[in-house]
Amino acid sequence: MLSVEFDLVGVITDGRAMVEAAKTLHPDVIVADVSMPVLNGIDALETLRQEGVDIPVVFLTMHNQPAYARRALKAGACGYVLKLAAPEELVQAIRIALEGGTFVSPAIARAVFELADGLEADSVERIAKLTAHQREILRMLTDGMSAKEIARELAISPRTVESHKYQIMDSLGAQSSTELIRLAIRHGIVEP
Repeated sequence: MLSVEFDLVGVITDGRAMVEAAKTLHPDVIVADVSMPVLNGIDALETLRQEGVDIPVVFLTMHNQPAYARRALKAGACGYVLKLAAPEELVQAIRIALEGGTFVSPAIARAVFELADGLEADSVERIAKLTAHQREILRMLTDGMSAKEIARELAISPRTVESHKYQIMDSLGAQSSTELIRLAIRHGIVEP
């Protein structure tokens, strides 16, 4: 669909590959998904911004929860388009992003901005303070991985994983692992 209107310079399969491809291919715009293996799309976008890469990013995703869209926009996304929307919305979002604007699918736009008004500043600040590394550990915890499995995957010690877990719990005000997972899902930090 996109190749009719745009030149495609690359296709990637995970968030880390997105970061590397952005730095080597220098596209005018990136179309990504929130749900990407290895590193989710929002964390990949945050990594790009931290590394000084300012390529516009438009998310095309099935996640219609306003918290996901809000987090993507806060990370610097220029667009948030639902996969169930008309294909014209994606083309429109890309064009708007290329012009320096922002596009949110009308189906969730109102809820996204109401969420922005309704979230307490303290809650938003606590979530924003989580590092990409902490969110990666949190994602692995919500996937049911043990501290040992996470440690092996990330080449760190299980004690370091536990330390990160308790720092994350403290940052979000969670009293238990179950509450931590619920908070992560509710605020769009990880997928349900």
